[in-house]
Formats: sequence, C-alpha cells, structure tokens
Amino acid sequence: MNDDYFGDVTGPIAFGGLDSADPLSFKVYQPDRVVLGKRMEDHLRVAVCLWHSFNWSGSDVFGAGTFDRPWLAPGLDPMAAARTKLDAAFEFMTKLGVPFFCFHDRDLAPEGRTFAESATNLDAMVAEAEAQMARTGVKLLWGTANLFSHPRYAAGAATNPDPEVFAYAAAQVKQMLEVTHRLGGANYVLWGGREGYETLLNTDLGREEAQLARFLTMVAEHKHRIGFTGTLLLEPKPQEPTKHQYDYDCATVDGFLVRHGLSGEYKVNIEVNHATLAGHSFHHEVAYAAGRGILGSVDVNRGDYQNGWDTDQFPNSVDELSLALYEIVRSGGLTTGGFNFDTKLRRQSMDRTDLFYAHIGGMDTLARALVVAAGMVERETLARHREARYAGWGTQLGSEILSGKQTLETLAARTAAGEFDPHPVSGRQELLENMVNREIWAADRRSGAGPDSRR
Repeated sequence: MNDDYFGDVTGPIAFGGLDSADPLSFKVYQPDRVVLGKRMEDHLRVAVCLWHSFNWSGSDVFGAGTFDRPWLAPGLDPMAAARTKLDAAFEFMTKLGVPFFCFHDRDLAPEGRTFAESATNLDAMVAEAEAQMARTGVKLLWGTANLFSHPRYAAGAATNPDPEVFAYAAAQVKQMLEVTHRLGGANYVLWGGREGYETLLNTDLGREEAQLARFLTMVAEHKHRIGFTGTLLLEPKPQEPTKHQYDYDCATVDGFLVRHGLSGEYKVNIEVNHATLAGHSFHHEVAYAAGRGILGSVDVNRGDYQNGWDTDQFPNSVDELSLALYEIVRSGGLTTGGFNFDTKLRRQSMDRTDLFYAHIGGMDTLARALVVAAGMVERETLARHREARYAGWGTQLGSEILSGKQTLETLAARTAAGEFDPHPVSGRQELLENMVNREIWAADRRSGAGPDSRR
C-alpha cells in the first residue's frame, strides 16, 4: 500500500465551517451532524466513482488526456496499473472520508484477450478490493458491468441483433452481480448505455424491447438464486450515446417494468444530468420516482445549460438540489441508495489535488441542500399549501368521484342543476418560490453549526 499518490493532502478532510479559508476543509458537511434525527452521513451516503475520477485521463474527442494519473500511463503492465489505481483510489477515499464507492468491472480490472482472461483479472482485483475495504472500512454502494465501451456493444448489449452479444453481456453481468454480492454491495446498477437505436431503418422496436425484458428478468432471477439482498437499479438516460435510448426517463422505465411484470424487482438510479437531457428537472424525476415507489439511488452531478450533452460536472447549485433533497427526505430518504459523484473534473483541472477540491465542494453543496430540505419538512413550507390546494378531494364529492360512486351522467346532471359553480383559485407559485428562497437563505445561518447541533 503506497500512501504517496495524494501526498499534498494529509487528511482526513476536517470540518472548518463557513469562515475557514482552508480549501481542503468542509464548510458545511459534517458526518455526525444530526439532521431530522439522522446523521448527515447516513442521509447522504456519499460515494466516489472509480471511472471518471480514476479511470479517465481527461481526454476528449479533440485531444489527449491532461490529468496527472501515473496509473494510466501507456506501457504499464495492465494488472500492475490496476493495483496502483486501486491503491490511489482508496487513499483518496480514506482521506476524503466518504463511506462508499462505485465501479464497473472494467474500472477495477483490465479486459483480457478472452472472456475467461477478463474474468480471471476481475477475480484477482476483487480480492485486492476486498482487502482494501477491510483495511479502510469503505463500502460498496453499487457495482455494475460495462456493456458499452467495447466495439462488440456498438449495437447494444441485451438489445443487440446478435444473440451471441446478448450471451456475452449475460456472462459479464452474472460475474459482476456475484462480485457485488461478494463485496457486500448495497445495490447493483444496470445502465443501458447502448440499449437504444441510431436509426429506425434497421431497428425492430418490438423485438428489442422483448430482448431487454428477458435480460432484466434473467438478472432478477439470478439475484434471487445467489441470495443477493441488495436493490437492482436501472439508470434512465434519454440519449447520447445513442439517438434514442429505451430507458428515456423514470416514467418510461416505470412503464417498462409494469408492462413486463418486473415491478418490485427494480428501482431507479437517477442522474441529475440525465434528467435535464430528458427535458425534466432533477426535482421532477425524484418526485416521480418517490411517488411511484421506485426511488433507489442518485448519481449527483450537473450539466452545462449551454450544452446539450452529458457534461457530468460536480454539483454547485444548492437551489437545484434543495427541492430534490426535499422530495427524498419527505418520502423516507434513500435506503440502500446514496449520492454517487458520477462527475468529471474539467480538463484544465489537471492536478490530483483538484479531485479533493471538487468532491469537497460537491459534498458541501449536498449538505447545505439537506439542511434546506430539512427546514422545509419541519416547517411544512410546501406541504401545508399542497394539502390546502387539494382539500376539496377530501370532501364527500371528491371521495365519491374517486370511489366510482359518481359517473359522467350524475356529475353532468348535478352541474346542470346548478349545484357546482367553481371559480379559479390562485396557485401562488411566486409566493411558494419566495418561501423556498427564504429557507435557502435561512440555511446560511444553520449551515455553519458545529457537530453537536441539532435540528
């Protein structure tokens, strides 16, 4: 175990408060601070991802990598490089003080010349990860298989026109699901990065939906067969890399699960930037998933509103996250899920220490949004207005409509008789927006409280 990859950071990162000038300190995040009767760490369940943070060089389609990542240097023995990368990742997570991490199979171990060689590489690196987890106490939030990078998946994995690709993907997921189970993972995620189409000219939509449903059924069956008690998660995304993906948003995924008898087997892992690409707010996607009982976990990031693609930037908007946290907290919170930083540094943030600055800022943003959300829950800032707006549905008329006692004929007759003469009522949107802003401003005072503060 080499402890020199982040030698500029002595760690662990401590709480300094809003007045601290130390960029390597938390301004708001305090793991032991109690919010609504639960520790902040237990509300947020923060995770670091291995792919963007440790398995990406900072390259893009126009240029080579810019990041200082010695474990990604060309010419290294792939397995030796994988061990170095794992050492660096666990040093970082330990010094940052996060409880969880996430990874794809190919983040942890290099792909071999054959599936058997790839599987052997992964098994060897899983043993290394197991030892690192035992040493540091960092746990696995979720695992997943990379079914999108290799050229074999250019036309999809489960939805591929070639059944041999389907079989290869099934073998990959089987191993990775078992790996996640072995490492005590709380969840397993399936992101259908290539499950969609580029053109309808060569696509059979009905056939591909049936293939995807069969694949997900097989995964659920294997979960029960091996005794994995974690949650299976699907990650909605509307487009990019394919023109249209079958898991477009939470409602699309929900409808798919209902159609194919998979309700109760899967929940959703919602990514902020995917929500905005689908034309929704993150708040909307969280509220929908919570209302339907499929809210599982969150990939917390943000997009650039001037770009129409997935920029995966670190979150920095308390305004954006507060309403989503509000929906999460009022629905009972994340259970097996958490907030995973599926985020990329900008290409000019080249130093390894920049990983700390980015994650510290993201965690502080989450923490402050949690404080805002807790205030709105405690004071029923929005709830009492919502309840008042729909109060009529608690009257005899409302209950009779919903129970089926009233029909179009009876309602039409009563309306014609002059029994109903409704008038429009203000929704008071601007008032509610002001009230949310007031909670955000009030959180400025509460966010700097010490670790013994109580809500």
